[in-house]
Amino acid sequence: MPCYNKDRARLIDQETKLHISPEFLRRVAGVAAAETLPRFRTQGAVDNKEAAGFDPVTEADQQAELAIRRLINEEFPDHGILGEEHGSENLSSRHVWVIDPIDGTRAFISGLPVWGTLVGLTVDGDAVAGMMSQPFTGELFYADGTGSRYDGPGGSRQLATRKTVNLSDAIAFTTTPALFKGDMRKRYDSFESKVKLARYGVDCYAFAMLAAGSVDVVMDPGLKPYDIVALIPIIEQAGGVVTTFEGGPAENGGDILAAATPQLHEAAMAALRG
Repeated sequence: MPCYNKDRARLIDQETKLHISPEFLRRVAGVAAAETLPRFRTQGAVDNKEAAGFDPVTEADQQAELAIRRLINEEFPDHGILGEEHGSENLSSRHVWVIDPIDGTRAFISGLPVWGTLVGLTVDGDAVAGMMSQPFTGELFYADGTGSRYDGPGGSRQLATRKTVNLSDAIAFTTTPALFKGDMRKRYDSFESKVKLARYGVDCYAFAMLAAGSVDVVMDPGLKPYDIVALIPIIEQAGGVVTTFEGGPAENGGDILAAATPQLHEAAMAALRG
């Protein structure tokens, strides 16, 4: 029977949710790390994907995505794939994997260990499983449909968001306030004045820290699906909420707001509305 997910405000048929084993997610993380880690802090070549501006891509991005795609195709040949570096295939499938081989390429080329490999699975457009791997620190954050977990230094544990409900008690992250343009920048500045602590940067790592109970709010405008799909189930299955700034589904990207609790999420949306 379908169940109503109040946080997401949509019907999700539980029977469509293919169970993805933690072992498979670890294999995905492993093949990606085999391509990224040997190239980290090696001063390799960096290409720019934008004619105006700077959107870097490295050999590590490209080779890691190819390795991930090969593994998915071997294990789930009927599934679709949407990748940042190598495009899409079989998107008409009910099951589509969304890949960002290195989320935080700017951090990667700067030698900072706050990038991560993001791989998420959608079923009928809904994000149901995902992983964020940071191989340099030896950390894996993942959700398989049964819960959200962490593997890393100190062992394994269940992930749970904090119970923060008030902005005045919240630690908030965004990549940079410079991403907020025009009137939105004024609204972001007003929001930031209401939180206990605001910090910048670290890309996907901030969303992982929200699921881990260290951060309360993360907001980033202009995200692509491959920037957020893998992180949605990790946060939701840890107790958090992820939507657009307007409260809609986050799977298609856009202006994304994640919070530790539904109450805090509502407060953050209200603050952003000004």
